[in-house]
Amino acid sequence: MDFWRDFPGPNAGYVLELYERYRDDPASVDAQTRAFFEHWTPPADGHIAMPVEIPARGQAVDVDKIMGVVNLAQSIRGFGYLAAQLDPLGSAPPGDPALALDAHGLTEQDLEDLPASLVGGPVGQSSASAADAIRTLRRIYSSTTGYDTDHITVPEERAWLRDAAERGTYRPPQMPIDERALLERLTQVEGFEQFLHRTFPGKHRFSIEGLDVMIPMLDEVVCGAAGSGVQSILIGMAHRGRLNVLAHILHKPYRQMLAEFKDPVANRIFREDLGWTGDVKYHKGAFLSADQAEPCDVAITLSPNPSHLELVNPLVEGMTRAAGSSVDQGGAPRFDPLVTLPVLIHGDAAFPGQGVVAETLNLSGLPGYWTGGTVHIIANNQLGYTAEPEDSRSTRYASTLAKGFRIPIVHVNADDPVACIEAARLALAYRERFQHDFVIDLIGYRRYGHNEGDEPAFTQPLMYAAIDKHPTVRARWAQTLVERGAIDASEADALVDQRRETLQEVWEALDPVEDLSEPEPEPPPRGMARRVKTNVPVELLQELNETLLTLPDGFALHRKLARALDRRREALQDVDAVAVDWATAEELALATILADGVAIRMTGEDTERGTFSQRHAVFHDVETGATFTPLQALPQANAAFEIHDSPLSENAALGFEYGYNIQAPHRLVLWEAQYGDFVNGAQPIIDEYISSARAKWGQTPSLVLLLPHGYEGAGPDHSSARLERFLAMAAEKNMRIVNCTTAAQYFHVLRRQAALLEVDPLPLIVMTPKSLLRHPLVSSSLRALAEGGWQPVIDDPGAQNRVDEVQRLFLCSGKIYVDLVASDLREQHPEAAIARIEQLYPFPSEDIRHVLDCYPKLEEVVWVQEEPANMGAWPFIAFRLRKAIDGRWPLRYVGRTASSSPAEGSSAWHARNQETLVKQAYDRGPDEIAHDFIIS
Repeated sequence: MDFWRDFPGPNAGYVLELYERYRDDPASVDAQTRAFFEHWTPPADGHIAMPVEIPARGQAVDVDKIMGVVNLAQSIRGFGYLAAQLDPLGSAPPGDPALALDAHGLTEQDLEDLPASLVGGPVGQSSASAADAIRTLRRIYSSTTGYDTDHITVPEERAWLRDAAERGTYRPPQMPIDERALLERLTQVEGFEQFLHRTFPGKHRFSIEGLDVMIPMLDEVVCGAAGSGVQSILIGMAHRGRLNVLAHILHKPYRQMLAEFKDPVANRIFREDLGWTGDVKYHKGAFLSADQAEPCDVAITLSPNPSHLELVNPLVEGMTRAAGSSVDQGGAPRFDPLVTLPVLIHGDAAFPGQGVVAETLNLSGLPGYWTGGTVHIIANNQLGYTAEPEDSRSTRYASTLAKGFRIPIVHVNADDPVACIEAARLALAYRERFQHDFVIDLIGYRRYGHNEGDEPAFTQPLMYAAIDKHPTVRARWAQTLVERGAIDASEADALVDQRRETLQEVWEALDPVEDLSEPEPEPPPRGMARRVKTNVPVELLQELNETLLTLPDGFALHRKLARALDRRREALQDVDAVAVDWATAEELALATILADGVAIRMTGEDTERGTFSQRHAVFHDVETGATFTPLQALPQANAAFEIHDSPLSENAALGFEYGYNIQAPHRLVLWEAQYGDFVNGAQPIIDEYISSARAKWGQTPSLVLLLPHGYEGAGPDHSSARLERFLAMAAEKNMRIVNCTTAAQYFHVLRRQAALLEVDPLPLIVMTPKSLLRHPLVSSSLRALAEGGWQPVIDDPGAQNRVDEVQRLFLCSGKIYVDLVASDLREQHPEAAIARIEQLYPFPSEDIRHVLDCYPKLEEVVWVQEEPANMGAWPFIAFRLRKAIDGRWPLRYVGRTASSSPAEGSSAWHARNQETLVKQAYDRGPDEIAHDFIIS
């Protein structure tokens, strides 16, 4: 055992302890330490600052000097990165006093006189003296690479990282680099950017220049991962450098990219049936199959990303989880972390600045979200749009956020391509060894402004004066090879000319219209949602229910849950008894979907139990704490089921599920908000992906959002799932939005969604109940599950025998229906019928017209909602109802007045308003109140 390495930062007490160990068993310490102790006796008072004899040198030395060497070595290992030359533009590193000799009472001569073994580690073993060893440590830890790993608390990981750094395991000559090939690659990268700069002056491209070495680093990661058995690599990044990654990592043809810059009008046609808008070239994604990915046999996906710079992070993690999961049999999915690799490329201002980064990092170690480790590269150009680092982060380094998640960090100078490639190799090896994240802080600069039409010297004149004079990394590497005699200057120039000529030939042969290849998504099929069958035989439902109620032998269930299971067993005995509640219908729907061979993933805050203690998908043994998931023990299942409580996150958590859904479109993926209101924490995911990804990128999500919604006096933050926002985004048949009022409706809409995954995938937004979860009016019969189907509109069952009496038709959606039918006023007004619109989008115009036509004596139509007039369905539905009514009757609105807040903060105030609302719906008189108005 090497004491000096394995016990960092020892003090005098450790020396004495080591000496005691030596006295008990001389063989328990290494040879050099043993030789030292053979000539040393500690004083009786325990003070060890006394002269001792070092046999190798034959000189007396103070033991404080020995301790000084040990502590200096540890300081360099821990804080050497603070003295590393990381900025290509030459700014001075911050340094640290602990790195100086005098901080430890040492001189250069002291180091020359002491043995290298005091330094410990591989460097101590291979050096001639402590001076030689310290110089070597400084070259390793304070050069163009800075190892920032002292926060790693797992000893095995920390020792591995230090050993890899000090042995140079991943740097030449142990792992040679093809220096000429590296020059050719850097020439490709630079040549492409410079060609675009000359050919399309002022057009946005978000150049990689200043961080050019990122492409060779990605080459290293891609080929290294392929060599270790990884089958797919999933990359997420913002726009900085994306075009170069598309061209040189994803092999997107130059002609297609140049055509996008040319942007011909002739190829821009509007097809209403497609709902296609496309997106700008530096937001687009791409896919490269394994057989196209020469020279490395691995599939590569670059996910599209909007200008929300870090929004793609959780998507890539979800895609990775889906790609590595096997779900083709019952039980829990099986995830293999070594068949997929996520790579995230961040901006230096965005990494600490955008909360979704921290949310995503927090997912990295959670059982339901772990992906086997991510390679992070911070594309650090030392500048935000125009903001300096001191204005955009509170940390010294952009990467410091990762320390809180015990992620190793390596800072590296982007002008040293060899050091950068070593960092990429180290990251990949660490990830493979420990299945944990790794961060590379790639520190470079931005040769132009944030975009190429921007003038950066307005705000950073000194920085850009230095950049204007600074040679490119290609030029620097070419000069290095010339100085080594590896090439002559004419060869480097010839490579530049060759690259320019290649791109010029492509440009001259370009047909912008023909070469502009864009996705042409098929228009959504018509009528598929109405044709699918969602009913399930009674016998199968009863069999599945009984299986789901069967616990393992000896499993001690909470007594309250045991009684609830008994009620569920009884609920399915009589096929016509209205006894199937919401949670039972949900579990039966999921069980039948698994039996049909469709895998299910369900997540959300407190989703295993359910926010309202309604689901209990995972049972807990009250005596042992063991868990049991009935849907994973289902013998009838032909696909896997998983359910996880998510972290207290909406943005990253929903983004993860979206990524999982896109990567595995044939699996049913559900995300549940704790309260529907909380979905606004994930609004960027909804805006940029769920509602518009089909139009922008040709993606076809089918993610299910379960959003508890309903006004029960819980206040502004526990009432509304912001139905109006989803309806405002609904267009071009981009999603389905429903507000179910019965357990059977929920059962059928879930089964319909699973049946449509392959033939008509769309996101499904479900307004789910809270107080109504156990309400008898929401319960359904077993027959309704077995013989019914999804109904976009439900007419008033009590009015079917008195259609000639009905003069007023109430149309509503969701919980307000229960308030209307449960009111004492219901029986006093036989002239009023109540119909429910269960599907709000796509809007069921024909179904509504059919209901309207059922009442020949109708005099008015009333839309009733509990949400304020500027919220809920009214802003969306008013025009559509007028169109369906077609001037035959007046359309009235009954509901709360427009408001800036979703609901009252007082339960008493809520109850009074709710009572008034229901009363006004029934008792219309000549005196109208302000929130009741007529649309004529």
